[in-house]
Amino acid sequence: MSPSNTPIALELAAVTKRFGKTEIIRGVDLAVRKGERVAVIGPNGAGKSTLFNLISGRFEPSSGSIRLNGEDIVGKRPYEINRRGLARSFQITNIFSRLTVFENLRAAALYASGQKYSFWKPLSKLTELNDRTEALMASIELKRRRDVPASLLTYSEQRALEIGITIAGGGDVILLDEPTAGMSHSETDRFVHLIRNVTVGKTLLTVEHDMGVVFGLADRIAVLVYGEVIAFDTPDKVRADPKVKEAYLGAVLEAETAAEGAAV
Repeated sequence: MSPSNTPIALELAAVTKRFGKTEIIRGVDLAVRKGERVAVIGPNGAGKSTLFNLISGRFEPSSGSIRLNGEDIVGKRPYEINRRGLARSFQITNIFSRLTVFENLRAAALYASGQKYSFWKPLSKLTELNDRTEALMASIELKRRRDVPASLLTYSEQRALEIGITIAGGGDVILLDEPTAGMSHSETDRFVHLIRNVTVGKTLLTVEHDMGVVFGLADRIAVLVYGEVIAFDTPDKVRADPKVKEAYLGAVLEAETAAEGAAV
């Protein structure tokens, strides 16, 4: 876990979001340190996806501030925020289905490599870019699928590819929206290991419903209920927090325990 004196990578202060008269996010304060892994949990409708949309620039807050590496990013467009070091994946897999694994990753890495459009300069000649793409492909364990069109990958492979695309731009703050949704237990275990490896040295903020993933991956957990953060602490302290048990976690853990018992 990052020491308490580590600089803040992402900071939200008194952030609210209203749609008409309905307030979805209600005065959220959240500070994520550089190199830290933070999971955001909460019941359906708590505002988790809205929070991610505010951070990544898809929505603008009704009030409050959002700072990325000390810079206010409220009002910036998503691509401008991305170029300042924030990258995001989505719940629904978002890849170029007709391109190969290698081509997807290389396309994502182009801007970070400093390349601009050039009609007469073939991509095959960009040695540094291609080498970087090969290394990234190996890090997400898809090297053996290098020349396979993305549409022919398994679901978990497509999710791995999307994470590769997310980090290919060189961002140091990574947002992952339910990265293990729809996976089997074995796929989830492998994927958590992959996420740990590819986010080393980066700041990670993830929305996740699988408590095994949350407690196995996060340095700290933020619990969002009805648009408010009711707890933000280490996994052990969040697990023991009476407010969290009452509002969310107790019911989830009981349901998972019952499901495991039924499967035996």
